[in-house]
Amino acid sequence: MLNKLRLKHFQILKLAHFQIKVMNIKETLKKSNILSVYFTAGHPNLHDTTTIIAVLEHSGADLIEVGLPFSDPMADGPIIQESSTQALKNGITPDIVFQQLSRMKDRVSVPLVLMGYLNQMLVYGEEAFLKKCSEVGIKALILPDLPPEEYLANYQNLYKKYNLLPVFLITPQTTDARIRLIDSIEQAFIYVVAQASVTGAKGKISIEQNQYFERIYKMNLTHPTLIGFGISDNLTFMNACNFANGAIIGSAFIKHISQAENLPAAITEFISIIR
Repeated sequence: MLNKLRLKHFQILKLAHFQIKVMNIKETLKKSNILSVYFTAGHPNLHDTTTIIAVLEHSGADLIEVGLPFSDPMADGPIIQESSTQALKNGITPDIVFQQLSRMKDRVSVPLVLMGYLNQMLVYGEEAFLKKCSEVGIKALILPDLPPEEYLANYQNLYKKYNLLPVFLITPQTTDARIRLIDSIEQAFIYVVAQASVTGAKGKISIEQNQYFERIYKMNLTHPTLIGFGISDNLTFMNACNFANGAIIGSAFIKHISQAENLPAAITEFISIIR
């Protein structure tokens, strides 16, 4: 009888956790000062992926963006490129990333976002890739080189089939008309690229960047916005949150944990610095 009660109690806890897990990512995106943290799967070490996800959730990250290592990451700066190169040297592959994410599917309540490149999806097989993303708990997918027009023409139905939401990027050079087009597509959030360059911490936010953020803010877009590229500390994070629902931090986080002797402690320390 006691064992049966324990089993029932475990099943209830598991069900409650699952109910939290399947909350729509859009519920999370209704919050303010959202902190989304990007890291490269398989870095610093091959099997650090699950640890990083678990500690990020425990430390207070609102979204976790998992980078799928790629040999030619055109949107990434030197720090993320180096982390991707190291992850590939460690032996990471898309299938290993999916296996790692699968182990975390019922252990994490924070929505998981996958960032990769269109070529990775093409090589894996478009439908097989999207199906696998859905199976391992990915809620949204960032492919910087997938234009919204191509998404609408070739992938929208597949994304819907597997309950995945796209994320599109805009830059200071993106016209208002194109931003409106992107905003018209059902998606998780709009990724507001802070400058027309690759990722990486750039120091203070410039006057021109704030003018750009304000321009986007005043457009009153339908979808939430998160500002990324160059967000590296509490000052730049809070500045971004003045104009958007939150911000994405990647390069600064990866740099912080790259040489950490105690990975969980380094992750916790970083989040405490940002918030």
